[in-house]
This record gives sequence, structure tokens and C-alpha cells, in this order.
Amino acid sequence: MTKKINLFANLKSDFASGLVVFLVALPLCLGIALASGAPLFSGIISGVVGGVVVGYLSQSHLSVSGPAAGLTAIVLTAISDLGAFDIFLLAVVLAGLIQLALGFIKAGSISNYFPTNVIEGMLAGIGVIIFLKQIPHAFGYDQDYEGDLAFLQPDGENTFSEMFHAISHIQLGSVIITIISLSILIAWPKIEFFKKIKLLPPALIAVIVSIIVNEIFIQTESSFSIKKEHLVSLPVPTSLEEFKGIFVLPDFTAISNSKVWIVALTIAVVASIETLLCIEASDRMDAQKRYTDTNVELKAQGIGNMLSALLGGLPMTSVVVRTTANNAAGAKSKMSTIIHGLFLMVSVITIPVLLNKIPLATLAAVLLLIGYKLANPKTIKHFWEKGKYQFIPFIATLLAVVFTDLLKGVALGMIISVIFVLKGNMKRAYNFRKEQYHDGDIIHIDLAQEVSFLNKAAIKTTLASIPENSSVIINASDTVYIAHDVLDLIKEFKKIRSKEENIKVKLVGFKKAYDLVNTGDEEKHVFMEQKNESK
Repeated sequence: MTKKINLFANLKSDFASGLVVFLVALPLCLGIALASGAPLFSGIISGVVGGVVVGYLSQSHLSVSGPAAGLTAIVLTAISDLGAFDIFLLAVVLAGLIQLALGFIKAGSISNYFPTNVIEGMLAGIGVIIFLKQIPHAFGYDQDYEGDLAFLQPDGENTFSEMFHAISHIQLGSVIITIISLSILIAWPKIEFFKKIKLLPPALIAVIVSIIVNEIFIQTESSFSIKKEHLVSLPVPTSLEEFKGIFVLPDFTAISNSKVWIVALTIAVVASIETLLCIEASDRMDAQKRYTDTNVELKAQGIGNMLSALLGGLPMTSVVVRTTANNAAGAKSKMSTIIHGLFLMVSVITIPVLLNKIPLATLAAVLLLIGYKLANPKTIKHFWEKGKYQFIPFIATLLAVVFTDLLKGVALGMIISVIFVLKGNMKRAYNFRKEQYHDGDIIHIDLAQEVSFLNKAAIKTTLASIPENSSVIINASDTVYIAHDVLDLIKEFKKIRSKEENIKVKLVGFKKAYDLVNTGDEEKHVFMEQKNESK
């Protein structure tokens, strides 16, 4: 049974994290709209709808939706092919309808089959990209739009060549702002007094200080002053008519155009896959290990895309960069996502002039830390220590995400993982048994001899359906191989959910570790002998 969530239960931390996500999302919404060949405000509309509407409808506690870098090439090509932005908006409305249908037919369940090492590799790869992509902005070289995650850039450069160009085009004022911002971001959370002031997150302080410092540079006519091209650039409507012109209606007369339906299907498939990947990643980040119903998420995304297009906004997905920023800022519930959307809506109407004073170097500093946290060397070391069957898919995904894109990187990691599973389990049978149970019963879950990540979905569903105040015995006595994903799932269930819902869990037959040994011509995972049963 789904528990009723009090959105205002963690308002202090959610307000602060929503503010941080807003600061990160603002330039990304504008940059992605610019790269997509769409009106700049279409990115803001998508961000507002993704924050407020999808944030409310979604069951995810951390995920943040908005215009996605992964869709820019599709959007740019589609607008050109269809010949008009309003015809493209019709395709987005239809894409939303397709996503809604996917949610009803429970297509979101495919996310259960993404292996943990591939998801972690994707996150680490995006962390590397974010970090590398922000270095030019930190130096004051803003030729590539904020929010571009592709290795090959629209201007013909790539991630590495762009960094070399930045070194020869250093803007000292931006470097000073970057250093000041990084100092605040790193030192602020370590000062005991400031830790208690949760409504003043370090990112906001960094933004305020950077605006003040740059205004001093400008007033003193210093050579360090940061020019307009290195600041946030939000269009400012000067009249009511200009403001009304922001909203564009879809052209429904083009519904019989076959190209519109092809674009709609393409957007629906790509946006849904990116969303499911991000949801799986956000659930991995969640310290409370709450699970998101991915079918509900697809429905929420579908409604969000339809509404965004009806208002003149870009298509959206759940986005890893903003979701990571949300988690890093200490979000506790989806109220943070809603607050970020409200900030976007209110600020672009009331204080666009002030927002246009924010140096891109400050936002680069925020994203540099987010990128580092995602691609922390400890994560790479962790998977190295788990052995080649975990490390190779992880590192392959990481590198492919950096040098190609998110979807290709994940696809490569999935292919390698499946090859490893097929190689080691060609003759293995899966036998998962679950007894019928009621409240108060003792529930027996017997794991089969071989349990791979392909069995993760069934086990995850079973654990999620176990009622409160019950007793569970998970038996692995006959198990010779069990995937890390399943082990982590059971460990999290025992450590977190069992305490929250008063579920007594007894683990039988689980060994303290397992090793990879050579058995003739075949490499096989086997458990080391145990001395005592885990309890």
C-alpha cells in the first residue's frame, strides 16, 4: 500500500535544495533551448512544468525533470524538418500521449533490468562530463552552451579541445569569481554556525557574493569586470504583448503529417529511456532507499510533455544533472523539485534583470563540485575491488558515456553485462520460489542456485510487497552464484526497510564474501565457506 506523503514535512531542507537546483537549472534551460534552435523561453516553460507538474505527479523523491541535453539534436533536426516550431509542438503533445500509454501498459518495468554497475558507470561518466565541460566556463570561455553534455560540440570542437582553447582565452575576472565561489561552496558546510542555517545554502551565498564582487569590478572600471556575454542571459519582456508572445500553441492542423508522428515516436522512446535511467540512478542515490514506480513516472512525464507543448515548451525528461544537484543539496522529498519549478516561474517574471547579473563562472563552480561527487575516484576503486565482472561493464559505460552519449554508453554496458551473464549462466536455471502470505505470517523466500541481475525485478517486487510487522526468512543455502545487484537489494531491505516497517528479517545461507576462482576451463563465481549463518 502506498503511504501518504506529507510534502511539507522537510520544508527547510527541501526549500534550500530547491533553491540550489533552480540556480543550476536556469542556465541549463536557456542553453538547451538555444542549442535546440527553439525560443529561449521554451526551455524555461519546460523547466517550470517539469518541476511543478511532473514533480507533483511523480513518486520519485529526488528526480528533477526539465529540458534535456540528450534531446537537443532530435529537437533541432525536427524543427528544421517540420518547418515550424508550432508543428513541432504538436509532435511533443503526441509524444506525451505515447508516454502516457506506455505507463498504462507498464513499460516502465524495464528499468528493473538495468544492472547497478551500468547505472553507476553512467553516473560516473556524466560526472566526468560535467566536470570537464565546466572548466572552460570557470575560465570565462563560454563558446559552448551551458548544458551541453555531448563529446562532439556544435561548433566543431570536442570536450578536450574546448579546454585547450579555454586556457588561451582566460578571463581573469571569471577565474577570481570561480575561486571565490569554490571557496564558499567548500568551506561553508564545514562551519558549524552556518550548518544550522539551512535556508541559506552555500550555492546561494556564492551567487550573491559573486554578483557583488562583479558589481564592484564594474563600478571601479576594473579589467576584471565580467562582461554580459559571460553572465546568465535571460530575455526580458518589455511589454504585456511581448510576454504573451512567449506562449506558442501547437498547430493541430498538421496532425495528418506523417513526419509529425515519426518525431513524436522518436521523442517518446528516447525521453522515456532517459527518464527510466535517471529514475533508477536517483533511487540509487536516495539515502533512504525508496523505490519509484516507473510506470507512474512515465504517466507523469507524458502529462508533463503534453502540458509543456500546449504552453510552447520543449520536451522534457528526468535529468541526471539536476537530480544530482538536488540530492547533493540535501533534498528529502519531491517538494524540493516543486519549489525549484516555482522559483523558475516566479523569478523569470519578477527579477529577470537581477538573474542576468549572475556570472556563469559561479554556476560552473557549483557544477564542478557536483561533477566531482558523481565521478568520485572512490566509486571507481569500489568497482575495481568487486572484480572484473563488475568493473568491466562499469568502466566501459563510463568511457562510452564520456566519448559518445548517455544512451550509447548504457547500451554498451548492458551488452557487456549480458555477455558476462550468458557466459557464466549458459546452463544455469533460475528457480525463485515465493509462498503465499498474509499479515503476521512467516514468509519464506528461497533463492535459486543461480541468481543474476536479470532476476532483480522479481526479487525487488517481492520485497516491496512484504507487509509491515511480518517475519521474513531469505534462504540462500542452495545458491552458488548471486549477483551484486541482488545482494545490495537484500542488504538495503534488511538494513533500512525492515527497521522502518518493523519487518523481522533472517538471512540463511548467506556467506560473508565470495571469490572468483578458476575451475578448469570455466570461470565461475562461488561462495566461500561460511562459519556462521548471517542473521
